[in-house]
Amino acid sequence: MIRSVVRGNGAALPRRIMKNADFEGMVETSDEWIVQRTGIRQRHVAADDETTASLGEAAARAALDSAGLTPADIDLIVLATSTPNNTFPATAVEIQNRLGMHHGFAFDMQAVCSGFVYAVATADLYIRGGLAKRVLVIGSETFSRILDWNDRSTCVLFGDGAGAVVLEAAEGRGDIGDRGVLAASLRSDGVHKDKLFVDGGPSTTGTVGHLRMEGREVFKHAVGMITDVIEATFAEARITANDLDWFVPHQANKRIIDASAKKLGIAEEKVVVTVDLHGNTSAASVPLALSVAVADGRIKKGDLVLLEAMGGGFTWGAVLLRW
Repeated sequence: MIRSVVRGNGAALPRRIMKNADFEGMVETSDEWIVQRTGIRQRHVAADDETTASLGEAAARAALDSAGLTPADIDLIVLATSTPNNTFPATAVEIQNRLGMHHGFAFDMQAVCSGFVYAVATADLYIRGGLAKRVLVIGSETFSRILDWNDRSTCVLFGDGAGAVVLEAAEGRGDIGDRGVLAASLRSDGVHKDKLFVDGGPSTTGTVGHLRMEGREVFKHAVGMITDVIEATFAEARITANDLDWFVPHQANKRIIDASAKKLGIAEEKVVVTVDLHGNTSAASVPLALSVAVADGRIKKGDLVLLEAMGGGFTWGAVLLRW
């Protein structure tokens, strides 16, 4: 059968780093308060000349270099983002143009923090359906543009950045030993919309709006929802947590990550944590964490890797792949 194998990966981060201490003169908070509740120590914040498109392009080029490919080799670009450069056209099309790619097709995917997981699962379907041989999957965000910098409950949590992978069609045997995407589970439930949303939009206020979140409500639902899709993915692949080499969760909050891993029986040493370095970068979170773990040698060819994310909507999902 056809499998969607990761051929290469890359990342890009804005130049500016904001430490927790930088917020102390802006809102009532402290480094100790932020670290204790979230595990975040710093985040990158985009400058005026750094956008979702420019960061996405940089991550895409890094992934292509890692794969030993050029834009001419790509059939499809799927960009996961909640902070596009424009309402339309899709920022994926702008990245396509920036790459000098004038063939194939490109589109954005909006599932907030779950966007990259949704995008990988979607790209896998295009590959297995024969509509694309190689897909550039990107998660890129500039959440700093939609933050209320007077709201200490949200402005300290989010950062900007981008990550990308190149997926390529390859022959597999059809068993758990194959490289590539092996199983996926995606969910959403709009009843939770008001717990994490942006209070603006073209069709409602005609403005961009700001991010609003009921932190306790999000935390309350997160662990149960995450374990739900992961257990479904385990069941589809007929594996257990013990079979995993690495767990790469959405980097929103260290306490959520720890509680989820504990509930699932995933050993602490198998969990990739980068929330301290990047904060919550929404759809860029998982590919940025992947890039760190690949760069430092933890994730290696043949490793069984579980990706997971939950975002506004609520949306949530998991993808199991062999690197």
